[in-house]
Amino acid sequence: MVEVVFVDAVGVRRSVTARDGDTLMEAAIEHEVPSIVGFCGGMCACATCHCYVAGDWAAKLPPPDDNERDTLRRALDVKPASRLACQIRLSAALDGLTVELPAHQRTP
Repeated sequence: MVEVVFVDAVGVRRSVTARDGDTLMEAAIEHEVPSIVGFCGGMCACATCHCYVAGDWAAKLPPPDDNERDTLRRALDVKPASRLACQIRLSAALDGLTVELPAHQRTP
């Protein structure tokens, strides 16, 4: 199991436990994390699972591929730490991963 921390745009932290091998988006949807929608079902096409990978965690991830970079070009509020949660496969090496969620994806 992998612990992941989601931090929303107002600083509320939500820790969830996910299965090794799931994507970050799948974990967020399973645990009903607000602000991660995943309209495309993880096909890297919609950017509704846009997140910011916090601090040193980015170096532990494989770099985004061309498809992810292209989809991020159409996302709002893109930053250097931007990634798509559907493209982050969880593993023991990512236990404790912390991601921040963009303000425009905030749900009431």
